[in-house]
Amino acid sequence: MADFELQNVDRNLLKAVADLDGVPTGAFSLRKNGQSVKINVTPNINIIRKEDKPGINIYVRADTKGETVSIPVVITERGIDDKVYNDFYIGKNADVIINAGCGIHNDGCEETHHNGIHRFFLEEGAKVLYLEKHYGEGSGEGARVLDPVTEVHLGKNASLEMRTIQIKGVDSTIRKTSGDLGDGASLVILEKIMTHGHQTAETEFSVDLNGVGSRTQVTSRSVATENSEQKFVSKVYGNNECFGHVECDAIIKDHGKVVSTPEISANCVDANLIHEAAIGKIAGEQIIKLMTLGLTEKEAEAAIIDGFLK
Repeated sequence: MADFELQNVDRNLLKAVADLDGVPTGAFSLRKNGQSVKINVTPNINIIRKEDKPGINIYVRADTKGETVSIPVVITERGIDDKVYNDFYIGKNADVIINAGCGIHNDGCEETHHNGIHRFFLEEGAKVLYLEKHYGEGSGEGARVLDPVTEVHLGKNASLEMRTIQIKGVDSTIRKTSGDLGDGASLVILEKIMTHGHQTAETEFSVDLNGVGSRTQVTSRSVATENSEQKFVSKVYGNNECFGHVECDAIIKDHGKVVSTPEISANCVDANLIHEAAIGKIAGEQIIKLMTLGLTEKEAEAAIIDGFLK
């Protein structure tokens, strides 16, 4: 794969999902059309292809600081059904960024599907910022489907912050995230989704707060327009002295639909769990206020939505 070269469509997708202008530097694994096409490692970060199934193992040495691992996926062939298994092993007191994302370009009539199954194992004191964008484009009628599964295991005082964004063009997605947290561990999830047409999006979070002083903060912001539908399910189990806060804020317009289903279980007298949900249309006074500043109604609505999803 040494002679692999990026095409223009590849570059456009990489820019959209990972803010990359080409092949990244440092540690990275680039996947295209269901195949691993290029891998690079550093002295502190090793990436090894799995032998028993598609995917990679990423090993970050203890005390590694300031490095980024890029693992973007691009799909440009119609009818691809890609499933990949990636495992991340983050050493004690390491502090790294993982830049992921998947972009699908589909000009055909067949469904294109990517399913990334990620498992995170963070040792004591390890810290990870995980960035993931999903994006679809193309002139074809074939559906662009992304179904990520994430499994998180956090050791003592470890922390993982996940920022996931569905930009546009994804016809169907089912996102499942689960986690178990040790003493003093922290899991923060920031989700942003926008759907159009007849698109559907489902997200399900399930977190076990097992450790003393463990914490989770889950925030979902979404906009459902036209005839699209979204479903948000959150499950937080407080099994020790812990804190959990789940917040779902959604804007609906046209014939969009959003369902939010909370489940918080306090299994310890010292568990402190909160769930908040707010779903509704844009307030008329907000639009009027912006229109007095010279914006059209359509421009005002777009500005409000853009600010809401930032």
